[in-house]
Parts: sequence; C-alpha cells; structure tokens
Amino acid sequence: MHNVYKFETVSEYNVLNNHETLHPLVSVIDFSKAAPRSWGGEKTVRINYGLYCIFLKEVKCGDLHYGKHTYDYQEGTLVFVSPGQVVTIETTGEIYQPKGYALVFHPDLIHGTTLGKHIQDYTFFGYQSDEALHISQRERKIVMDCLSKIEYELEQAMDKHSKKIIVDNIELFLNYCTRFYDRQFLTRDNVHKGILERFETLLNEYFQSNKPQTVGLPSVSYCARELNLSSSYFGDLIKKETGKTAQEYIQAKVIDVAKERIFDQSKSVSEIAYDLGFKYPQHFTRLFKQRVGSTPNEYRSSVN
Repeated sequence: MHNVYKFETVSEYNVLNNHETLHPLVSVIDFSKAAPRSWGGEKTVRINYGLYCIFLKEVKCGDLHYGKHTYDYQEGTLVFVSPGQVVTIETTGEIYQPKGYALVFHPDLIHGTTLGKHIQDYTFFGYQSDEALHISQRERKIVMDCLSKIEYELEQAMDKHSKKIIVDNIELFLNYCTRFYDRQFLTRDNVHKGILERFETLLNEYFQSNKPQTVGLPSVSYCARELNLSSSYFGDLIKKETGKTAQEYIQAKVIDVAKERIFDQSKSVSEIAYDLGFKYPQHFTRLFKQRVGSTPNEYRSSVN
C-alpha cells in the first residue's frame, strides 16, 4: 500500500517547498528553492490536495496520473488540480530537484467572492488524461506576469484591499488559461482529430446494441469514459467542435434514431421509447416535441 501525502493547508505545502507562508490561504511557489525530493525512495507517490493548485513544471520528474489516466504532461505545461483530487506520480525513486512554479489557494480564499460563485465554470480543473495545457513562450510570459502580480501583493502589508486584488488577479489568470485552452482546442488537431467521428461511431454502435434497453440512454460521462477523456474536457471539446453541448449532441442523435424507427408501424411509440432507453414514454414524447415541433404520433402521421 503506497503512502498518501495530504496537503490540507497552504502552510503545509509551503513547508514541503521551503517557502515562507505570507498568507494562510494563498501562495506562489518557486520550486527551484525547494529541497531536492526523493519521496522516501518511493516510485509511486499519491498526493491528496485539499487546495486548488496550478503547476507550471519545468522539469520532467515522473508521470502524473488521475485515477487510471495518465496526464498529458511534459515540460512547459500547466496542470490544474482542485480540492479532493488525488494525483499519483510515478518516479524513478531517485532524488530530483523540482523546478517551475505553482499557485496554490485554499477554497476559503474565494468563498463569498465572484470567483467563488463560478469557479466551477473553469472546467479545466476537472480535466485528466491527455488534457494538460501546453503553453507557448508568449503565453508563459503572461502566466509569469500574473503570478508576479499575485506574489507582489502577498509581499505587501495586508489591508482592506488585499483580498480583492489577490482574488481578482487569480481570476484574471484563470481567464487567460481559458483563452489558452481555446487556442489549444484549435491548434492540437493531431490530438483531437477523430474524437467527433469516434463519438458518432460510439453512439451509432450504442443504439445498434441492446444497451439502451439494459443500461438506458447514453450519458455524457459514459461517452467520455469510452473515449478515454474526462467528462469536463470531452464536453468542452464537443462544444468547441459542434457548437452543441455533449448532452445536446446525444439528444440530437436520439431524435435522429427515433425518426427512423417511427417508420416501423409494427411498434408503438411507447415501445420505440423503451427501445431507445427511455424509462418513461412521456419523457421521450416531451423531448421529441421540443426538438421536432410535433409529437411522435403527429410526426408518424405526417410522414405516412
């Protein structure tokens, strides 16, 4: 059984990295000032963070994993971790000097703020496999400028403006990361190529099988899992590619399949609904009416 290292407070993580705690709820860390690490010679290290963490690593120190997925991690990438996530690091067991930077902040810092109310909108905190943010040199300068401004404020005497300035700069940093991810969705075609086609194939095969009757309608999380992506990243990717949410895309596929099956006069609308994976026929009728503008029975009559 591997040891699990837990960091519930900013000060605990600062101690690990030989960093002075300037504020109990937020810190900007320069890893080059940390002592060389060996994790006790362990080759598999599990870390449970009770903090929001954004890492800019500048040395390859091992493979990162969330659950069964390997993070698409290399030098010059940003890695995002939210409270409660467990990160596994596969190392050689040898001592290494960490390099790079980190912004870590406790959830209490943003409670009651605008950022706290929509932190869930920054879906990249839920990304996992093949989903790190690869930044350019120009983008790195922006990242370092944001971190510098936060660090500058932490070094000043705290006053009534401090929290707002710090949180506003964290929000600015996250907004830049959102822009960088939008750019990455467009430029990393070699990574994303075929995801939409595979999604379409997955749905076709699903409705050609007996899974709708045994499992129900395909969920976004099911599709993401089958495509080896996190639900958050998958949803954002489909939205960028199609303009629809993944759920809307699935519903559109359901309606397309339903329109074909409505031609089969041997089955009632209720039977078709159950065959598609609906628990209740009225839910199918409601969705069909919303999408098509008529009920299944009205549609059936109009095409016959």
